[in-house]
Amino acid sequence: MDNYKDLFNEYLKNERITVSRNIFKIKLFLKKGENSLQIAKHIKDIKPQKGEPEKLYWNYWAITVSYYSMLYSAKALILTKGYEVHDHDAAEVALGYLCIPTQIEKEDLEILNQSHKIFEDEYVKYFEEAKRESHIARYSAIQTYTERRLQEMFENARKFVSKVSLIIEDWK
Repeated sequence: MDNYKDLFNEYLKNERITVSRNIFKIKLFLKKGENSLQIAKHIKDIKPQKGEPEKLYWNYWAITVSYYSMLYSAKALILTKGYEVHDHDAAEVALGYLCIPTQIEKEDLEILNQSHKIFEDEYVKYFEEAKRESHIARYSAIQTYTERRLQEMFENARKFVSKVSLIIEDWK
């Protein structure tokens, strides 16, 4: 958390993260994230026909689009905190610093029967892992994905997008 705080302040100073009151973008980014997740599912489930690229190449894009569904959802959540991020690393840092509640905030949400709105650090780990895997899928010539690993990456994206949707449902 302290590491995220230091990086957050550095990124703020370097304008990789900026203060924003563009709350209209919250719904737009959330919708983009939810729809990207549906597109990722479609790509993941494709059974290539003769003459189409083999499944491995579809899997690369399923991983990438799954990650982008998380990125767009993260941008929506970060905007609810009054900030916009301008790159992938800034999104990760802002998630880790702004969106994981303190123990007091967690207790308050539990008292209000809103514990479903707690964004745990496991979601930041899902984001970090998806960012790394997406980068490998886009830039590596040798990486392959088993169906199990592809399903795991998609499922993490689904959990992430669903959690963000729950947290910011009041913005709809």
